[in-house]
Amino acid sequence: MKGVICEKGKKSQMYYNAMECNYESNVNIMRSDSAAERIAAGNRAFHVHEKLFTSTLICRKVKLQFYNTLIRPTVTYASETCVLKENMIKKFKIFERKVMKEIFGTTRSDHGYWRIKSNQEINDILK
Repeated sequence: MKGVICEKGKKSQMYYNAMECNYESNVNIMRSDSAAERIAAGNRAFHVHEKLFTSTLICRKVKLQFYNTLIRPTVTYASETCVLKENMIKKFKIFERKVMKEIFGTTRSDHGYWRIKSNQEINDILK
């Protein structure tokens, strides 16, 4: 990450560029390696709090609040200022579904064995 030192009065502050963006005609375009870095940061944040997300003592509503306050901002930090390509949006959605599968856990089928929820079931729960 690149830093820029700016003098404000007697104090100097260090500002870090949160995402490496290419600047083309006043529009920020996020590079794919930058998106991969953001998803990797989200994975690290998720695995730090993995016990919290897989605990049976915490209800799903609270787990979703934790996800929305701890993990999602890590992944989407400064992405509102960059133009996202379709494949990067797809990668972000895949990451989100992975975390949601951990939060919602498994379900018992009609035949008595456990299975992972499908993407459609997760989308229905979130709506």
